[in-house]
Amino acid sequence: MTISGFSFPTAIHFGAGARKEVSQHLLSQGLKRPLIVTDKALGALPVLAEFRSHLTGLEVAVFAGVFGNPTAGQVSDGAAAFRSHGADCIIGFGGGAALDVAKVVGIAATHEGHILDYAWDHPQVRAIDRDLPYFVAMPTTAGTGSEVGRSAVISEDQTHLKRVIFSPKVLARIVFADPELTLGLPPHVTAATGMDALTHNIESYLSPAYHPLCDGIALEGTRIAARALLAAVNEPGNLQARSDMMMASMMGAIAFQKDLGAVHACAHALGAVCDLHHGLANALMIDTVLAWNREAATEKFDELAHVCKVQGGGEEFVPWLRALKYRVGISGKLGGHGVKREQIPRLVQIAEADICHRTNPRPCSAADFQRLFEEAM
Repeated sequence: MTISGFSFPTAIHFGAGARKEVSQHLLSQGLKRPLIVTDKALGALPVLAEFRSHLTGLEVAVFAGVFGNPTAGQVSDGAAAFRSHGADCIIGFGGGAALDVAKVVGIAATHEGHILDYAWDHPQVRAIDRDLPYFVAMPTTAGTGSEVGRSAVISEDQTHLKRVIFSPKVLARIVFADPELTLGLPPHVTAATGMDALTHNIESYLSPAYHPLCDGIALEGTRIAARALLAAVNEPGNLQARSDMMMASMMGAIAFQKDLGAVHACAHALGAVCDLHHGLANALMIDTVLAWNREAATEKFDELAHVCKVQGGGEEFVPWLRALKYRVGISGKLGGHGVKREQIPRLVQIAEADICHRTNPRPCSAADFQRLFEEAM
């Protein structure tokens, strides 16, 4: 029997008001000069000012230079801000983009070379061979679960190709997951990020890789997201629904250390070529890809239908998922979101090269991706 290794090391403080514990925690670690890494929009909103009001006893600087899909240039700028402040720790505050940049700012600030020299697929990948600054993660969306992940997705500045920097060393030392930070999210952002969380749980469960621990987490994460997403979108102040979605988001990210599938390969291509929001890209592709996948994982589709309380079993799971997507306001095909048919060859090329589809329930060829993108148009 094959020997398998498992690891679930992230410390998490979860619950309303958790953000108020950050200052005392950092001081208890002997840390006093945090750099907050966040995105441009959050940097100008009251939610950041309110969080900073709780950072008593600390000398705080803010880098709010993250926008869109995070790029290597943003990481370099964040590292310059870290050095300029003389920072001794990093607080990632935001959604997946800000958290991914925050994870690797410490590498860029303390290691030589270009940040993408540390991407897993670099032909001469550099080792992270020095201690990294203490990193605290604080999610303000419930989608990527980047706060508990051991990788960062960073795009090349010119080509927009997504590259992955993967190492347990980039894990947050501690996560403060406060659902109150998500109460101000508008419905369309709640919907897109929520579909991202749901996709992570579903795809990791469907992956044929062996990881029963992740399977259990993914199924429960799917169940929680299925019951909470619509309420979180339609009732923005519903703290229970917000809490459930933040938990489902983290569970999806923990589960997908098992790996993902072709939905994510397509979404990564759409992000690179069309600059689509990652959660929206997943939502636009998930029903098309899963309908194609079902014949390769019928028992798992039955189980997904069971935890989501879908009448009719696995055959009805994709129609249910498609209906949920529309109920939270994500409608239309790729063409309605700015994707052009002439972009399909490039989308196919990037999706086929993406590592995620290697653990799809069905093997994916270029012809398969061509058909999937055309169907989703």
